[in-house]
Amino acid sequence: MRIILLSVILAASLAAADKKVIQPKEFPTGRPFSPGILVDGTLYVAGQTGSDLKTGKLPEEFEAEVKQALDNIGLVLKEAGKGFGDAVAVQVYLTDMELFPRMNAIYTTYFKEPRPARTTVGVAKLVGTARIEITVTAK
Repeated sequence: MRIILLSVILAASLAAADKKVIQPKEFPTGRPFSPGILVDGTLYVAGQTGSDLKTGKLPEEFEAEVKQALDNIGLVLKEAGKGFGDAVAVQVYLTDMELFPRMNAIYTTYFKEPRPARTTVGVAKLVGTARIEITVTAK
C-alpha cells in the first residue's frame, strides 16, 4: 500500500512540474510554438533554422545559415541562463547529407568537449528553403 501511495505522490509531483516559456526578446512572437521550454532545470529548445530573426530571410551561404541557426539557439540558451556547454543532446536535420562536413566544421566551434550526444538526419524538406534545422536539450 505504501508503494502505491508513493507512486501516486511521485506521479502527481511530476505532472505538476512547472513549465516556463523561454522567449528571448529577439524572437518573433505569435508563433504556434515556444522558442524554448524549461522544466525542472532541463531546457528544450525548439528547432531553429538559420533564418534571420528580424527579416526571416535565410543566408545564401550554407555556413552562414548554420551559424545563424546556432546563434538563434544561443539566444534561447542564454535567456534560460544556460550555454552551449550545458547541452546534453542535439538533433541536426539536413536536406542534403553532402553538407554534413561543412555543418560539422561550424558545429564544433560552438559545442566544445565533451560534446553533447547528437543525431544527424537527412530529410527531404524543411520550412521554406532552409537546409538545416537544429534542436537542443540542455540541463
